[in-house]
Amino acid sequence: MENKFVFAKEIVKEAGDYILAHMQEELHIERKSSPTDLVTRLDKEVQNFLVDRIRSHYPDDQFCAEEGCLRASVGYGSVWVIDPIDGTNNFVAQGEDFAIMVAYFENGVGQFGIIYDVMKDHCYHGGGAFQACLNEEPLPNFKDKPLRDFLIASNAGMLETNAWGVAELANASLGVRIYGSAAISFSKILSGQLLTYITYLQPWDYAAASIIGESLGYQIVTLTGEPVDFQTRQPIMMVPTDKLAEIQSYIYERK
Repeated sequence: MENKFVFAKEIVKEAGDYILAHMQEELHIERKSSPTDLVTRLDKEVQNFLVDRIRSHYPDDQFCAEEGCLRASVGYGSVWVIDPIDGTNNFVAQGEDFAIMVAYFENGVGQFGIIYDVMKDHCYHGGGAFQACLNEEPLPNFKDKPLRDFLIASNAGMLETNAWGVAELANASLGVRIYGSAAISFSKILSGQLLTYITYLQPWDYAAASIIGESLGYQIVTLTGEPVDFQTRQPIMMVPTDKLAEIQSYIYERK
């Protein structure tokens, strides 16, 4: 597993270098499910690069990835979960606050996750048998304090409508932040800068963070308190296990 983990970090860094080398070129932007659901040629090229590199080394492994129709279940066999550019709107409009995410599972058990903030050269990695780190520095385990001293993250729509009580949870906290990228939001939780992130996500959006975060005292669950299914778009939250009941007291009352 050590060799696979080292290999994964290497190819993610290579994919980041590819983005840096080509991001000023024509991106050929397309819209998928909505006017704000963007995909660029680099999303597709980076995913193809990662899949091809993995297949060349591990031809029997399978994939669940954002672009195209790769939808293997993480519950069976060796499965890589890939989001080639998370935060594509940020990537297109700002050229920052986006990341590559890769997670690896064996028969449903997360072995390691990687979140690579390309522009900052910040690589969050580990989980499973590996220490959770930012680059080579260990990440902190969750440290509790009063809810009013924490920032939280969500999305604008949920805050505007108080869906699931998110606005009232925000009012009970120090404040709310919206980053436009699951990867960036999760990285701030892993760094101890945010308490929780509440939104609707696909499995490739949260797989890496779920593995890294578990080793630091966090978990990802649905807003109904159930385990995520790693198959469909669901309302989820990443939250410290020690703070789950307190946050659920806001979320459940207004579902």
